[in-house]
Amino acid sequence: MGDRTVTLEKPVHGFLDEAAAAAPGSPAVRDARGAWTYAELDGLSRAFEGWLADQGVGPGDRVLVRLPNLRETAAMLYGTSRRGAVFVPINPGMKDYHLGPVLADSEPAVVIVDDRQTAAMAALTDAPVHGLREVWEKVEARLPEPAREPAAVTGDALAVLIYTSGSTAAPKAVACPHAQISFAVRGIGDMLGHTADDVFYVRLPLPFDYGLFQLLLSADARAELVLSGSEPEYTLLERIRESGTTVLPVVPALAQLLVVLGERDPGPSAVRLITNTGAALPQATIDALRTVFPGAKVARMYGITECKRVSIMPPDQDRERPGSVGLPLPGTRVLILDEDGTELPPGRTGEIVPVGPHVMAGYWRAPELTARTFRPDPRTGETRLHTRDFGHLDEDGYLYFDGRRDDMFKRKGIRMSTIEIEAAATDIPGVRNAAALQPTEDRDLVLCVVTDLAPGVVLRELAKRLEAAKVPSVCRVLDAFPLTPNGKTAKDRLAALVEEDPR
Repeated sequence: MGDRTVTLEKPVHGFLDEAAAAAPGSPAVRDARGAWTYAELDGLSRAFEGWLADQGVGPGDRVLVRLPNLRETAAMLYGTSRRGAVFVPINPGMKDYHLGPVLADSEPAVVIVDDRQTAAMAALTDAPVHGLREVWEKVEARLPEPAREPAAVTGDALAVLIYTSGSTAAPKAVACPHAQISFAVRGIGDMLGHTADDVFYVRLPLPFDYGLFQLLLSADARAELVLSGSEPEYTLLERIRESGTTVLPVVPALAQLLVVLGERDPGPSAVRLITNTGAALPQATIDALRTVFPGAKVARMYGITECKRVSIMPPDQDRERPGSVGLPLPGTRVLILDEDGTELPPGRTGEIVPVGPHVMAGYWRAPELTARTFRPDPRTGETRLHTRDFGHLDEDGYLYFDGRRDDMFKRKGIRMSTIEIEAAATDIPGVRNAAALQPTEDRDLVLCVVTDLAPGVVLRELAKRLEAAKVPSVCRVLDAFPLTPNGKTAKDRLAALVEEDPR
């Protein structure tokens, strides 16, 4: 990992410390089983730190937590940070195929899982495995926790390891230090304008960095966080309305579900801001969300785990510059580089390369991959994050995302992107979701859609929007797309479905 140092504004647990001091009685976090104030969350995080100390967990040790969206996760995050240890959130949906390598790679000092999973987890690791109920009975029994000397946390000390979901390769962990996390949280919060009156509704899994950062963003604003996990999908819109949600982070699958629910049951809501990252929302979905949540602004964002957030479209500009994913975070820059590393002028497409204090420390125990991705600027020595994504800037510095390297391919001599084809498909009235599958040696370009339209109608409409070479030879209509644990379209599984049944 890199040897650079970023100035530490506050450690991860500092966000809770400040919220508990300023608004101890304000609601902090709620799930389906109850709620805690900031004072209660603060006390439980200190009690969890004490429990970790009893287990022999010290600074730098990894604490692996594999749980659904529960408020205990918030207390564990802050308690782990107080101990100077490293929080490792793992999605409950991760299969043993990936879970085994993750356990071997992270070498946790302690593992906490749902009580029903203790035996299965113990079979995969030599680390001590604890069920949540057992842990939490002991944590609550410690209240009030005696004051202890806090761990000395430096800016470059690791706070979190976030394992990115892999499809065929084993997941890799992004090493997230306290300083970079703190900088990113403050920059994101300032650009989005969160306030203490906000209520965040988080259906995204907390091991997904987009979900995990909502814990910190809500604490930074002294706002309330509502965690949604096991509730049936058909109740989501009702829960959003009942909870008084004002800030709603979404990925496309969740957004499309809310649109369907809203069309069936229109009504008022308090939602004022919808944020999107992870995968771009089609314009048709954005327009439909504005109908379901009248008055809400949609903040389009672009980010990757390796720096958390690259750019944000300011909420007061949400209808301006269609297609743009906004401006870089304050204090950061975005370069657009060609294949030789030369900076390109506005309007030219190249690799998106962020530079700034939000760039994380690299990949855990992967020096070669870190060296390829986190490279020093040859002139300034600053660390550049090579995203392998493509985009361009306009004259005013707004970023436009043109696709990932893996999205780009050639067909009939023309270079194109699956992003462009999917955007054109979702522009067709009646198409609720679209995914383009690149050509292989065994098949041509395929378009999969969720719609009530006939495949031929979709292809004819697509031909009105794209050049002939970009129109797929085959259109497959499905009831729904397979999803990753983070709610993104699982294209590897989608391709397998197509190959199993080429009709």
